[in-house]
Parts: sequence; C-alpha cells; structure tokens
Amino acid sequence: MTEITQQRRSSTGGQEQSATDQAKQRIEQTGGEVRQQVGQKAQELRTQAGDGVRQQLNGRSTQAGEQVSATADALRRVGGQLRQEGKATPAQYAERAAEPVERLGRYLTDADGERLIRDAEDFARRRPWVVVAGGAALGFLVARFIKASSTGDGAARQSSYGSQGALPAATGTPRSNLYDQPSQ
Repeated sequence: MTEITQQRRSSTGGQEQSATDQAKQRIEQTGGEVRQQVGQKAQELRTQAGDGVRQQLNGRSTQAGEQVSATADALRRVGGQLRQEGKATPAQYAERAAEPVERLGRYLTDADGERLIRDAEDFARRRPWVVVAGGAALGFLVARFIKASSTGDGAARQSSYGSQGALPAATGTPRSNLYDQPSQ
C-alpha cells in the first residue's frame, strides 16, 4: 500500500478505507455477480439444448423403431411365402433375421432420448475399440464421398473445356485444319 493510504488508515483507526479500495471492492463484487449470472444463464442454455436434443432423439427413435418393426414384419411375410413355396431353409433364415430386427424396433420405439444416450455412452465405455473403428470407417466413407464429389466436378470442367476446343484433337489432325472451311 502507499504511504498515504497507510496514513489514512492509521489516522482513522483502520476502519475506513480509501475511495480507491472501496471502488475496487465494488468492482470485484459486481464482477462476481456478473460471473454468477453468466454461469446461471449458460447452465440454463445447456439444459434447454440438452432437452431439445433428447426430444428430437426421442421422436426420431420412435419413427425409426416403427420403420424397423415394419421391416421385421416384411421379413416374416417373406419367410411365410417361402415356406408356402416349399423352401423351408430360406424361410427359416428370413424368420431368424426378423427376430433381432423386431427386438431393435421395439427398443427404438420404447426407449426415450435419455435412455438412448445413456446406452450409447455405456456401449462406448465397454467397447471403445468398436467406437474407434466405427469412427474410422465413417471418416473413410466421408473422405471417399468428398473425393468422388470433387472428381465429378473436375470431369465436368474437363468436358466443358473439350467442347470449347481447349484440348487438341485426338485424330492427330492439326488443330488449325479442324476448323478451316474448305474453299469453294
């Protein structure tokens, strides 16, 4: 502290503070209140965003569950038709395939967003290598998609250049002779 501040405190018995110290305290107190309010608002926004994601996940999983269940029903119908045609082995395979598909459909229909997220987190903790492998496969597929998309654009540009005469003729005929009109 400065000598003047020390003198003021010592002269008043240390009970009064300088105007600068009081201003500092008010600023720190106001800053603390602002930080607390910002933290509360951020927490509210996180909660709202999480609730929105869970609601979306719940609705989408119900729709997906209904579609998966319809697929299981279709597999069962195929199995029944194959059985009527006397093809017991393929019918058995179709019916066996329908069982896990039906279980998945029920799970997706019945589970709420919170349960889906919790189950996904548990799965990732139990089998992190599957998550890493799945992420790598997804990254590979995205990279291939991007590469295929960019190659398509390049081919389109190349063909447009060819139509404008930017590429030499493939027949070996000099370029100037291609566009010359025969004199009559």
